[in-house]
This record gives sequence, structure tokens and C-alpha cells, in this order.
Amino acid sequence: MSSTVETEFKPLLDQSVGYGVVVGVGFFFAALMLVLTTLQAKFSKFSPSSSEEFTSASRSVKPGLVCCGIVSAWTWSATLLQSSTAAYTFGVSGPWWYGVGGTIQLAIFAMVAAKVKMNANGAHTFLEIVKARFGTGAHLLFTFYAFLCILVVCGSLLLGGAATVNALTGMNIIAACFLLPIGIAVYVVFGGLRATFICDYAHTLILFVIIYVFFGEVYGSSKEVGSIGALYDLLVQAGKDAPVVGNQNGSYVTMKSNQGLVFGAATILSGFSGVFCDQGYWQRAIASAPRSTTKAYMLGGLSWFAVPWAFASCLGLAARALVTNPKFPTFPNPLSPSQTSAGLAAPAAAAVVMGRGGAIAILLVVFMAVTSAVSAELIAVSSLFAYDLYRTYLRPKATSAEIVRVSHYFICFWAVWAGCWSTILHKASIDLGWLFYVQGVVLSPAVIPIALTVTWSKLTRAGVFCGCIIGAVLGMLAWMIGCWKIYGEINVPNLAQPYSAVCSGLTGLLFSGLITVFVSLAKPAKYDFSGTRAIAIYDDDASTAETASDRDQGESGSSSPMAMEKSSRSEKEGAEVVVVETGIGKQEAVSRAELKVVFKRAAWYSLALTVAVAILVPIPMFFSHYVFSKGFYTFWVACTIIWAAMSGIWCMILPLWESRAEIMIIVRGIFMRK
Repeated sequence: MSSTVETEFKPLLDQSVGYGVVVGVGFFFAALMLVLTTLQAKFSKFSPSSSEEFTSASRSVKPGLVCCGIVSAWTWSATLLQSSTAAYTFGVSGPWWYGVGGTIQLAIFAMVAAKVKMNANGAHTFLEIVKARFGTGAHLLFTFYAFLCILVVCGSLLLGGAATVNALTGMNIIAACFLLPIGIAVYVVFGGLRATFICDYAHTLILFVIIYVFFGEVYGSSKEVGSIGALYDLLVQAGKDAPVVGNQNGSYVTMKSNQGLVFGAATILSGFSGVFCDQGYWQRAIASAPRSTTKAYMLGGLSWFAVPWAFASCLGLAARALVTNPKFPTFPNPLSPSQTSAGLAAPAAAAVVMGRGGAIAILLVVFMAVTSAVSAELIAVSSLFAYDLYRTYLRPKATSAEIVRVSHYFICFWAVWAGCWSTILHKASIDLGWLFYVQGVVLSPAVIPIALTVTWSKLTRAGVFCGCIIGAVLGMLAWMIGCWKIYGEINVPNLAQPYSAVCSGLTGLLFSGLITVFVSLAKPAKYDFSGTRAIAIYDDDASTAETASDRDQGESGSSSPMAMEKSSRSEKEGAEVVVVETGIGKQEAVSRAELKVVFKRAAWYSLALTVAVAILVPIPMFFSHYVFSKGFYTFWVACTIIWAAMSGIWCMILPLWESRAEIMIIVRGIFMRK
């Protein structure tokens, strides 16, 4: 059968183009970020030579730029490629469920972000919060999960990006795996977290512009498709030629998709672990201004939803519709399972509708996704090493300058190691699709314990250990048994099948949560978060700074003399006022009642959004077995276009408007110097 025949994916571009983009564009952005960082240091109070500025952007980033950073950091290569694969495989349900699987986690994390500002505003990493509350054992346990998460994420990013560059240009995959992180490491080393935010803005701008270009080509000017109605007709025919097992009438234009629903469950599990276990998202919560943290995550979740939904609904479905087109890269055969798992549906569609221009656009947008997300991971992993390993266990009295220097060294090390790690995975025949499904398997047992650490006062150390360890064991058992019972054999490909992943991820997530809660309630703690609130911002006068190791007080709630003095002083001044640090040498008084209102607002928002996107829209269409008419499909596509347009305008305009005063200061400094 043709579906089992693999035809080589014919590159449309020369290898030189691949090397030019990976090396040339990468170092261009590095140079641009270096110039911007230099201007910032010269004309503003922020300098990346300070550890606070380098790792947490002085906790002063406005919500528009945080929103943009969230969209950019959460737009992995998998966001573009795996969502398109889901559309190509399952139909219209795939992009929707991928969007749901990433958006509701960001919405729920908005609640956690509010609690971070309320209970641990001085923290640099989520592991510091764990250390201050539960001590060394829990800190080491979650350190394992934090580094495991970054390994999975970096592997996913680099393998997806390298596979796309290889398919479009023929560039060697191993070379791409090593070269992709190098240029990124340059501007991260020199600019720190704020440089990644600025780069995120540039990447998000390019991302949305290219999405709009594909809208115009696929739904408008392309001869191969040319209109929404023509695409609908092609998809209807595709449902007859290659019907989807488990879809209503085998159609690609229905939300009644059994495989799509399972994919949605796997995506939600993968998304929870990808957000809550990833220091990159905690870092953005830490970096934002206290009053705007939740707002930033709300806007980020809504804006990000448009990326996989709109992009994959356009290119993923176009790939399925154009399989029989002679211009299709693997014509006369569809994409093979390995090509599909590598995420080549979107590049195939772009090659058909735009030729070399489409290949360049996909190459650029995937490169942007990889660089923005990898930059977030580099600054995150360097913070974990500098604060949670180096300063906690090696040099507790490390100065601010030492922390920045160690962060620089570790960023360079991790950029090289990420290339080695992705090469190991490639040689082991592990690809983007495998890592996407397995992410929820290996990380889900830590999600609920991590979230409860900063939000629930009754959580105990025993609850954390029992939940994580027993949940992980049960998850592994469910993974193996589920794979064996459903697919008949335990092997590497079957372990990453959707049903195997859901069996394990759901077991690990639910049982770890239940065990954590019940063990904690058996002998609940009465933690007042005084220890986590006493985590100090690391001023340049590091000799007097308080370290996490000074406060290894566990659950007792006791803290160091410095912390107790600070706490008592705050209580004398007013128990309902929280003094939060918003930058080096700056403080802002925010009432605890105000922060509680922010948390409640985030709770209602996350509940409403989750119910809307996960239940109200897809579930009625699933159980009604509705197959889209041409009119409803046109309405569906129009919604994707409108949502993407609003998200793009929001991400492009809001950061500029919020930073207009700072931009004018820099402009005046450049052009009005005497």
C-alpha cells in the first residue's frame, strides 16, 4: 500500500540556505540583542552585570512584554510542527486540542504566579521555594525533575528544528543540532533574561507576520487551494480517499474524532508538565511586576492559543488536502509515519502553496520558535545551576558577580551539551513526536506537588515525597502495562503511542495529586510562608545577602534571624501590607488583600477559560457527531483568522505602548547627546 511506502522528502532549498539561516540569522539576532543590551545598560538603570537583572530582569517587566515572552517561549518547534501533524492526521480536532493542551495550563499557572508574588516574591527559581519550605531532600528531588524537564524540552526543540531544516535544505541534522544553540547562547550570555524578552518580541512579531502570509496564500491567492471553500472540498475528498479511523464518517472536518480526543488528553498532560516543571515559566512569573503577573499570563494564554490553532488549521489541513497534488514533496505517496512523526506536514504544505518562498518562511518561523524557546531554557537552566547548585551547595556566600559569571559558564556548557543530547536522541531514533508524548509520562508526577508548594499551607514534606515517588512508580507501571495490553508489545515506538502516554500520564498526575493531598491531610502542616517570603533579592552587596541555605528550616516555618527581624518589622508596620521588591534597591508596598484579589481573579479566569475551550466548544460537537458543512467550516476558519489577528496585534502593539517612555529615553540618549 502507498501509505506504507516512504518517498524521500525532496528539499526545495540548498544546504547553503540552511547553514545561512542557522548560523547567519542566529548571529544577526545575537548582534542585534547585544546592541540593544548595550543601549539599555547605558541609558537605563538596568545592567546585566547584576545577578538580579541577569536572572530575573529586576522583577520589573511589564505585562505586555511578559505576555509576548510567554507566547514566544511556549511556541516550541512542536507547537508549529506537532500541531500541524495532528491536523494532518486527525483533522480539525487536532489543532483545537493542541491549543487546549497548552492554554489551560497557562491559565491555571496564572494562579500559581499570583501566589509566587504573594508568598515568595524574592525567589529566583521555584527550587529556592522548595528549599526554603521543605529542606534539602525535597530540593534535590525537584532539582531532578527540573533538569529532566529541560532535557526533554531541549531535545524536542532541537530535534524538531533540525528535522525541518534537514527536510527543507538537506542540511546535516547533527550539524543543525549543534549550531542552533550557539548563536542563541551568545546573546543570552551578554544580555540575560531581559535580552530574551526583547528577542521574544522580535520572534513573535516575525511569527505572526508569517502566519498572516500563509493565511493569504492558502485561503486566498494560491492556485493549489485558493479559497476556504476549495480547501473544504479537498478535505472532503481526502476523507473519502484516506478516511480517519475513529472519525465520524472518516471525515477530516469533524470534532467527533476518537484519536483526536486521546491526542487532546495526551497534550493536556504533556502541557501541564511542560509548564509547571519548567523553570522558564516560573522565571517569567518572577520577572514580572507584582500587580501585573496574573494579567500577563492571562494575556499570554489567550494569545498563544491562536498560534497552534490557526497555524495548524491552515498548513496542517492544507497538507492533508494536497497529498495528491504533484507538487507535494513525497508525491505520489503521503508522508510516511516517520516523516509525519518528525513534523513535516507543515513544511510539505508550505512547499506546495508557496514553493521556495514557503520553504524559506517555514524555515524562518521554525528557527524563530527554536531560538526563542531555547533562549528561555538556557537562562532557566543557568539560574537553576547558579542558585540551586552552586550557591546552595558549593559556595553559599557567592557574590552577585560570581553568580553572573557562573551563569555565563553554564549557559555555554549547556548550549554544547544540548547539541550532544539531541544528537544522542537522534541516533537512538527518538524524534519530536516521541518526546512530545513521553514528556507527560516522565514529568506529570511532579506537577501537583510543585504547584501546591507555593499555594497550600497544609502541604507536608511526607506528602510531597509520597506523591512524587509513588505517583512516578504507578505511572511507569501504567505505561508499560498499557503499552503491552493495547499494542501487544513493549518497544520504543509503542511507548510513545497516544494511548500508552495517556495511561501513564493520567495515572501519574492523578495519583500523585491524590496521594500528596491525603498524606498531607493525615497530619497537616500549618505553614505561614514566612520562610519563603523571607527569600531575599540578591543585591550587589552580596556579602549581606541572605541565602537559601541559611533558611533550611523545613516545614516548621522558622527562618533565619535576618528573616525574622524583617518579618517582625513588616508585621509591626501593618500585617496586611506586603513589601515586595520590584528591583535592586526598590520596594513597592502592595497590600496582601490586593494580591488575594489578583489570585481570585486568576482562579475565576482559569476556570472560565478551561470550561469554555475544553468542554463547551468541543464536547457538544463530539457527542453530536457533527460533520462540518461548508458554511460552518468557513465560520471556523474565520474564527482562527480573527483570533490570530487579535493576538498578533496585541503582542506587537502592547509591549511598545507600555515601554514608550523607556524607548523615548533611549532614543533621546542616542540622538540628543551633545
